Parts: sequence; structure tokens; C-alpha cells
Amino acid sequence: MKIGLISDTRVRRGEDVPIEVKSAFEGVDKILHAGGIQTAEVLDWLEQIAPVTAAGRLDGGQAENPEPFSSEMGGDPRVSATQVMELAGHKIGMVNELWLPRVSDEIMPGVIKAHKFEEGAVSQMVQDYFETTIDIVIFGRTLYALVEEHDGILFVNSGSPSLPRNLNRLGNVALLELSEGKRDANIIELSAFR
Repeated sequence: MKIGLISDTRVRRGEDVPIEVKSAFEGVDKILHAGGIQTAEVLDWLEQIAPVTAAGRLDGGQAENPEPFSSEMGGDPRVSATQVMELAGHKIGMVNELWLPRVSDEIMPGVIKAHKFEEGAVSQMVQDYFETTIDIVIFGRTLYALVEEHDGILFVNSGSPSLPRNLNRLGNVALLELSEGKRDANIIELSAFR
């Protein structure tokens, strides 16, 4: 199974999603959008390529009021704040903003490794977060692309197709290939499709 991963499109209209995304996602069976959607038009545009499931960004949750007060795209059946699904024998957890309790920083490239957790700690934090065992974690928000494995869990942040690393330029998406007992994720630079 071939899955297109995208997050943080952060555009006002579906037609503003970089057209290179269509080429990068050619032949995918499904698209997972890890939040930063902005408008349902983005999901509609992506559904011209393949069926879409999305995790919406939560608003609120600041120190003064830790409970979120709204969810991005609330009411759209394709979107939930947290998504847990099984695809090709792999259990996937997807959120926009991934916060692990013993990680004081945003999950950026190298951050989990730098904490030097004891074996099993990362998988326990992920299980606590999603309230189930997870094989693959897909997330967004940071705008930094990442593919890392910790405690047997594959972590993927596709970055942003339109605002990578907070730079206003053509960015990236990711492809996730799944088969029974095998998984492979790769970051795709959209500039390769120009």
C-alpha cells in the first residue's frame, strides 16, 4: 500500500496547494493529512488524487487553559484531532501536534535521540498518548520534515509543501510504503517535480 503524507498546507484555497503534490502522490492509495489544513477545500483538492483522512490542529491548550477549545475542521467527517487506524497490518497514530510528556521540546529532527531515553520509554510514551500500541506515528506542525525510528516505532513528519522550515518556498511531502511486516517512509522534495 502506498500512502501520501502531507501536513501544514496552510493555504487559503485548495487550488493554492502546490501542483507538484499531484505528481508526488501519483499512484497513492490513500492520503493522510497531519493538520494545518486551513480549509476543507484542501481536503477536497487532495481527494481528487486519493481518499483522505486528516488530523486537525487543536486551538487553545495554553498554560492558562490547558484544555483545547476547538478543533480544526470540526464537523468534517474526514478530520479528527487524533486518528488511529490500521493499514496493511500496521497500526498508525496521527495528530497535528505531537507532545510526548518527557520531551520538553517540539519533536524536531534529532530531539528524541538527544534525550537518550532508556529502552522502551519512547514506546510507552507513544502508547500512553494514543491509548494503544502504535507502529507508526505521523504528525505535523513543526514544518520540519523528519523520518526517524525509536523503540521500533517509525516517526514521520512530512514537513510542509508550502512553508518548509518556516520558509516561503516549495517544500516537501512524504511517501509511506506499507506491506505486511514492512514499512518504508521517504521525504519527497517537491522541487524534483518542476
